[in-house]
Amino acid sequence: MGYFPDRFMVFRVPIALSLCCACLLLPFPARGGSESAPLFTGTVRTTAYTHTESDHLPYGNKSALGTVLKYTPEYHSVAADWSRFPLGTKFRIKGYDRLFVVDDYGSALVGTQTIDIYFETKERMNGWGTRFVEIEILEFGSFQESRKILAARAKNSYCLAMLASMTTDDWYLSHR
Repeated sequence: MGYFPDRFMVFRVPIALSLCCACLLLPFPARGGSESAPLFTGTVRTTAYTHTESDHLPYGNKSALGTVLKYTPEYHSVAADWSRFPLGTKFRIKGYDRLFVVDDYGSALVGTQTIDIYFETKERMNGWGTRFVEIEILEFGSFQESRKILAARAKNSYCLAMLASMTTDDWYLSHR
């Protein structure tokens, strides 16, 4: 297999994977202005939600942080599985000139690559529907902050599931 004997094949994949992951952590040169090159570009499934849906009524127009969900030309709230897209993750959707920020989560998102986009009205939510879009992640959020919030809410099965996905040991069990 190429120039590597079979006994070295065991090391090729982990080394290649390590190098790819290490590259994600390196700073990227600026692209003009204050923007920088994306850390990740890929296609994800998106859905839409609004604060007037029956399953969101208990929370009103508040995010998981207790802040007001935003829908402005500059900043757009989204919900995601924090073990995949941690709190504070910032990204752009190709073709849209606005910043999307993960500041919410949802039980139906756990274990998925789906991002749920907030809209102020049911009409706009329904207009978005479900779409596969190309995103550019500009900044990954904080797993540490995500873990702190989820640990305090670990009595909820979906919070516990996200928390468990972020760790390799059972430390989160003591935070029920």
